[in-house]
Amino acid sequence: MKNIGLILATGLISAVAAVGGYRYIDNRESESPELLPENNYKVNFANYTETPSPAATEFTQAAAAVTPAVVHIKTTYTGSQSRRNPIEEFFGGPGSGTPARASGSGVLVSADGYIVTNNHVVENASAIEVVLPDRRSFAGKLIGRDPSTDLALIKVEGSNLPVVAMGNSDEVQVGEWVLAVGYPLSLNSTVTAGIISAKGRSIGILDQPGQGNPGATPGVSTAIESFIQTDAAINPGNSGGALVNTNGQLIGINAAIASQTGSYAGYGFAIPINLAKKVINDLRSYGEVRRGFLGVSFPTPATEDERLREQGINPGSVQGVYIMDVQSGGAAAAAGLRAGDIIQSIDGVRVNSSSEFSERIARHRPGDRVELTYLRNGRTTTTSATLKGEEETERLARSTSTTALRSKLGVSVSPLPARAKQYYRLNSGLLVTAVERGSFFERYGLTRNTIITQVNGRPVNNAAELDAALALSRNGVARLEVISPEGMRYLVNFPLGA
Repeated sequence: MKNIGLILATGLISAVAAVGGYRYIDNRESESPELLPENNYKVNFANYTETPSPAATEFTQAAAAVTPAVVHIKTTYTGSQSRRNPIEEFFGGPGSGTPARASGSGVLVSADGYIVTNNHVVENASAIEVVLPDRRSFAGKLIGRDPSTDLALIKVEGSNLPVVAMGNSDEVQVGEWVLAVGYPLSLNSTVTAGIISAKGRSIGILDQPGQGNPGATPGVSTAIESFIQTDAAINPGNSGGALVNTNGQLIGINAAIASQTGSYAGYGFAIPINLAKKVINDLRSYGEVRRGFLGVSFPTPATEDERLREQGINPGSVQGVYIMDVQSGGAAAAAGLRAGDIIQSIDGVRVNSSSEFSERIARHRPGDRVELTYLRNGRTTTTSATLKGEEETERLARSTSTTALRSKLGVSVSPLPARAKQYYRLNSGLLVTAVERGSFFERYGLTRNTIITQVNGRPVNNAAELDAALALSRNGVARLEVISPEGMRYLVNFPLGA
């Protein structure tokens, strides 16, 4: 019995020591930093939440706030109005020569019935019908269009209509959640979610001819593209609809998609609302857009890096917009800017691409003063420029003689031989026989034996026709259609200094 009692006593002491030891070790471990903190987690069933998900709350509230003010726009085309333009390839539209109907989206921006949409949604329409989500229907009146930004303003007669709150597209950040609202594929009001994929995108869709600018010279590009890119699903019919943030504020007008099939493939593009505001106000006040011009030319986004390398400049070293030419007598020239300067900011806001630069200038009217910071020979300088209007800009461009224009082009030409016309199936054309050093052609990588087929939409067969076509340039830009010696066809914007 004595031995049994001793064994029990020993076991009890060992158990107490073991428990004490584990508690000591446990306390020591709790004092050390946690690799993955666990004390904030609670164990619950998978379908249990104590409070609603913040993201879900934001999406539902934003969608509820916006959808009543995003409208379905139905257009009718008859006779000559049913001309098709290239941008309709993306969003559906009428066929040519026969009465047809098409549809898109729009956004109510005032309680008395002003609606912003895309130019290509209403261009050439003989009748516009606006249908609200509550199924009320109105006849729409076209107030004005701006093909350069692909925006249009229409009006319906109504009062106390729902509107979308305005946001600030300058504050949009890549990775931010957004909603796209519209009428894709003629469905009822539809909301999709995604993120901002990129800003300041230029995709060349507005550079295509046939955008319906009644006063424009055929073939000349005055497009302003600085799209917000999103992966929120956008399909044919979404065009003109709303891109909103999670607060339900309008940050963009959906305009285009990038797709090999014509349907959603992960890339959608919206016009920044800060640019749209200025266009909307102009169309409402004047029936047209009054745009200020700085009077500089710069490489297009698609060719920017290549053009800089041809100048012996590392594109990575250019933090801003490289100025290739300055229009004589223009706003930039009066402010002291020169070719080779790098504009780094406008009104204190950094610009990192030519698309951002174009958008910033396009927000201003003739007579507005802008503050420019630029880099020249390693030194940063700030100056102010007073923007000029379109008429004065065109007058300055016309004052440059056609001989001087061709000198800037920097080529010698001869009529294209008949055998070459037959080979390329052309009815017109000029053969470039020589390219001058430092000329536009050399800077843009165009070489001897390039074929110029059209200038500003006009066929050219001799030097006189080339000069006459160059004289038709608007907004300081000539548009050349060329075929390279390798047989590749290009559209090239030749800057005359505006």
